[in-house]
Amino acid sequence: MAKEMSAQNIVTPSAEGIAASARAVGKKGLPPVDLWNPPFCGDLDIRIARDGTWFYLGTPIGRPGLVKLFSSILKIENGKYFLVTPVEKVGIRVDDAPFVAVDFEVSGTGDTQALTFFTQVEDEVHAGPDNPIRIVRDPETGEPSPYVMVRRGLEALIDRKSFYRLVDLGAHEDNWFGVWSRGQFFPIIPSAELDD
Repeated sequence: MAKEMSAQNIVTPSAEGIAASARAVGKKGLPPVDLWNPPFCGDLDIRIARDGTWFYLGTPIGRPGLVKLFSSILKIENGKYFLVTPVEKVGIRVDDAPFVAVDFEVSGTGDTQALTFFTQVEDEVHAGPDNPIRIVRDPETGEPSPYVMVRRGLEALIDRKSFYRLVDLGAHEDNWFGVWSRGQFFPIIPSAELDD
């Protein structure tokens, strides 16, 4: 559990303490972290790598259930990431996006197509107006990094194999090449660039 730092009774946040608090509130569904605004308790040495691996004190967290639990209490505020419980808020580091979309399913075709993504922590995301897909291109290399919104401002990086499958489903619309999902068109690249 949490460790005492000094005789002043200052408590340092710990992964174990945050996990215990999260278990207590997260019995069914996702906890309402957007409604919680506890005091900031400091940073915790947790990092989410670009490939979706969670590290604690430099070591990968090998328990998928614990990673899933932590991911359920993740919050973003002003571009910074926190694990939040009703009584604690601790900062963590995220290399890119906190989630990775590792697969997706397709139903329908054309502009009636629906894409459902699955993350490394078993989130199911229905891409559409509420969960848009966006592409960020590296200004130097032009390499695309595709993302889908998961929840509350938290995105998933779409993994390479899934992105290639998305491109196979692509269509041209208003001088853009992109994909449809739930009645929304998501541009990937200007059509003119495909002709070059």
